[in-house]
Order: sequence, then C-alpha cells, then structure tokens
Amino acid sequence: MTDVAAHRAPLLTWVDDDAGERVELTAAELGDAAAATAALLTDGCGLGPDATAAVLAPPHWQTAAVLLGAWAAGVQVSYQGWATAGLATPPPVDVSFVAAARATSWLEQPPVAEHPFALFGAADGYRSFDDEVRAFAAARPPAVNLPAGAAAGPDGVTYRQWGALAAEIAAQRGFGPGDVVRVGADSHEQPVTWLLAPLAAGASVLIVAGSADPAAALA
Repeated sequence: MTDVAAHRAPLLTWVDDDAGERVELTAAELGDAAAATAALLTDGCGLGPDATAAVLAPPHWQTAAVLLGAWAAGVQVSYQGWATAGLATPPPVDVSFVAAARATSWLEQPPVAEHPFALFGAADGYRSFDDEVRAFAAARPPAVNLPAGAAAGPDGVTYRQWGALAAEIAAQRGFGPGDVVRVGADSHEQPVTWLLAPLAAGASVLIVAGSADPAAALA
C-alpha cells in the first residue's frame, strides 16, 4: 500500500521498529549503492544488456539499490515481490536476488541462475549480496547505450519500459516534489509504483515494516 504526506525527508527511508532498524539514504547515497550494484553485475558477474535479473524481495532499501543498479547496468529485471512465489518453474535468468527468508523455500530449490545472491542475510547456495557488493563500493555506474527500440525479454523489463509509466502513475496518484510516499514493506506492487513513480515526481520514499508507526517515522 502507498499513501502520501508532505514532509522534508531523505530520498529513501527504511523503518522497521520490530527489528530496531532505520536506514536513511540521500540521493547521493542511494546512487552510490546503485552504482556499486551495477559494478557487481557488470564487473563482478560479467553481465550486460542481454542479461535478466530476478528480484524476489519486498520493498526495502536494498531492493531499491538492486533494482536501480540493475537498470543502470542495462540488465532487464523480473521483479516478483511475494506474489509469484508459487510458480511451477523458476524463470530463466542470469542473476537472482532473493530475500534470505525465501531463499530455501522459493520453489524448494536454488534459483536457476549462474549468480544467485541472498538479500537481507545469508542463505545456503547463495552469495551474500551485502558482502559481495562491498568490494564495489567505490565504483561508478557503467555507461550503457541501448538502441531506441530495445525491448525486454519474456520475463524481464527494462528501465525504459518502466520509465515510460512512472510519470503517468505519479500524476494519477498525486505524487509531487516534497511529498513522502509511504510504502508498506509487505506490498506486492511493482517497483514502477513504489519506487520509480515517486522518484520521477521528485518525492521521497518511506518504507515501513513490522509495527513501525508511519507518523512517528516522519517525526
């Protein structure tokens, strides 16, 4: 779920009172995290615009960094949230980012990917995203020149395709500069709604998990 409030805030804030976690990222800090992820994919994994990444994770600051980093690298993204965890077969992907809590249960097997990463922790058969991305912390995003007619594969979507929708969704939902878009961490919405539309409108994103109070999080 999302709603909007007017308030000055970092570009992206993650709050989980149950776990005692709060992460605030400025635009520069989120950009650095995305750049490191892009370098992990291009330099660390050897992937490029013909690759597809599966992301099975809820709205989270690391999820945002992974999505923005993959798009910066030109990698197509198949974002699955929690909604498609019961698929009969995994999608054919080159790299996957799976929340550690879902890693062992996602289709009861490791993802079909040459490069499987676990988000928010460690999991058997997966490399820890947090550990691996640290080696690329000083990296800058690669230059990617896609042809104007570039299209996604059957299970992936490019940034250009989401970008064409983000401004329209922002206008429909009334997002604007200075707004804070509150997002429930258990949301199944696509990232074009909970991430790209707010950013396209100049709004900030507040992701609330557990029993965190959104009003207190803005204080």
